[in-house]
Amino acid sequence: MNFSEFVNSDKAGQPHYLLIGSPIGHSVSPLIHNTALEYHNIPAAYYAVGVRGSEISTLIAHFNSPFFMGANVTIPYKETLFDSVDSYDEDAAQIGAINTIVKKENGVSGYNTDAYGFTQPIRNRLDEIEGTRVIIFGTGGATKAIIHALRNAGSEEIVLVSRRPGMYEMPQEEVIMAGYNDWMAYADEECSMIVNATPLGMEPNTQASPVDEKDISFLNGKICYDIVYNPQDTLFLDQAIRSGGIPVGGLEMLIHQAEKAFELWTGKEFPLELVRKKLNDVF
Repeated sequence: MNFSEFVNSDKAGQPHYLLIGSPIGHSVSPLIHNTALEYHNIPAAYYAVGVRGSEISTLIAHFNSPFFMGANVTIPYKETLFDSVDSYDEDAAQIGAINTIVKKENGVSGYNTDAYGFTQPIRNRLDEIEGTRVIIFGTGGATKAIIHALRNAGSEEIVLVSRRPGMYEMPQEEVIMAGYNDWMAYADEECSMIVNATPLGMEPNTQASPVDEKDISFLNGKICYDIVYNPQDTLFLDQAIRSGGIPVGGLEMLIHQAEKAFELWTGKEFPLELVRKKLNDVF
């Protein structure tokens, strides 16, 4: 549903958490968080609401509702809503984007759990990243959090691949910009990981990948991390498997960033295995 429909419905008059973004129709976040809320018998519900740019001011005003408990923020509003909160955690402040809003007695606070979510599925491989180069396709809402996580993991050099590399600015981080026609020059033995942080491969465009089929040999021996989670088996991950890369899918990132958000909202332990089971039933 869109935000206008939600705010004028009976749902807005009951305790609720929101997913804020556009588009949001594909999201499984309501399944994840409603499973966790029901597990702990918390009397609240989680809804995905599509928000238009013209609705942002009304949305921010809604944060003052006594029934608003918190929110997740997804594309394209992670940076847009950064200045709408009263305080930030250290990760959000350094990244310059929020993906979680927590309601507190003295206002709302912004957090970024994407960096945590990104790191958890590869926590046993972080030593392979330290001192190496990482290539990231895409400059969208999650990219800054991924860079933050990689810096903390000790990555020495980060290459961002963009269709318009000359137009992208990230003043708080030193990165190398590359285009889709020359990123291969950086995929040598100094490179440990290649990340797809674009929507390429996401439903319904499942036959898309940031890597041209003729270039998949450059994935050989690299950790190939796709943050797309629907479908789980993306074309990029298939290319990684066929070329001798190490595939890492995006569903675990989604689960772990949700885990952190839920614990920030409720102070309760997130039921990881139950959520995994529910998602496996869906996918």
